[in-house]
Amino acid sequence: MSLSVVSGNEARKTARQNRFSRWHRKDEPVEAPNGEFAFQRLRQPFFTPLIQPTIQIQRSDNLFAIGSCFARGIEKALLARKMFVLSAAPEFSSFATVNAQVTGLGFTNKYNTFSILNELRWALDPSATFPEESLADLEGGFCYDPHINPVLPLADRKETVRRRSILTEVNSRVRDCRVLIITLGLVELWRDTEADLMINTTPPQEAMSRYPGRYEFRVSNFAENFQNLERVHALLKQFGHPDSQVIVTVSPVPLMATFTDQDVVVANTFSKSLLRTVAQEWEAAHSNVHYFPSYEMVVNSARSVAWLEDLRHVQGSLVNHIMDTFLNHYVA
Repeated sequence: MSLSVVSGNEARKTARQNRFSRWHRKDEPVEAPNGEFAFQRLRQPFFTPLIQPTIQIQRSDNLFAIGSCFARGIEKALLARKMFVLSAAPEFSSFATVNAQVTGLGFTNKYNTFSILNELRWALDPSATFPEESLADLEGGFCYDPHINPVLPLADRKETVRRRSILTEVNSRVRDCRVLIITLGLVELWRDTEADLMINTTPPQEAMSRYPGRYEFRVSNFAENFQNLERVHALLKQFGHPDSQVIVTVSPVPLMATFTDQDVVVANTFSKSLLRTVAQEWEAAHSNVHYFPSYEMVVNSARSVAWLEDLRHVQGSLVNHIMDTFLNHYVA
């Protein structure tokens, strides 16, 4: 959506031409399965917003997904539809996970824009290498990598570095992908003060006890997140596919917990609202960045069909509806 200024007459013309521009009209029936007013459409089990695609994805295109756990759902749905998703690399299937409820692909989850930028920088920019000083040695010979998602059992430093090299190699394949799908997760994050780096997840208690004062909590702001995405855009322009196209989404999955003194629901609303605004601003800044409203499709669908019982994870039927909608609009 363009954020440019237009004349008053042009704005009124746009509103008249947009069939979905109005929320309510008192003389319209409430129950109308094909109704075009928001108060009618929001009564449907699955909410489907107006979508105006600005790119077309070819079936032969390579795709890459990076971001929070919702990105893994997108990968799974695209793979089921025979798309080429290079981020869902077979290398990760060989990893033994901490339990049967998680997969090796979950190892790649990136929950904040700092982590997304770090991974792409380490994978694409020859002058940027992974800082091994950010690894933390723990008791028993184990090593902690703060930049991954801890779905794999802790290992020694050698194995931790090997896992890291696999992840970096897979991430480098974004060079061969015309379409990058980025899912923004949250704004609460932790910083490693020794390595001077933002990290991906909350440090385990063992690491914080062994290295007192090393990790600090903070809430990132709009400017920081927007700047991170601008740096991602610059990386793709310099090292990525010559026709790189970015589809940005916001994960609907809420915070598991907040480290602020706010109600977790209030903290989550702030987090998602900020990232949703960042995504809009980023799209407006670049012709090759496109926002897809999967977030709105989830949070505006009926709760009974949208969420699993934890009210955090999205039901598979809704994920399928979202991906069907995406493919119908974006895939040639």
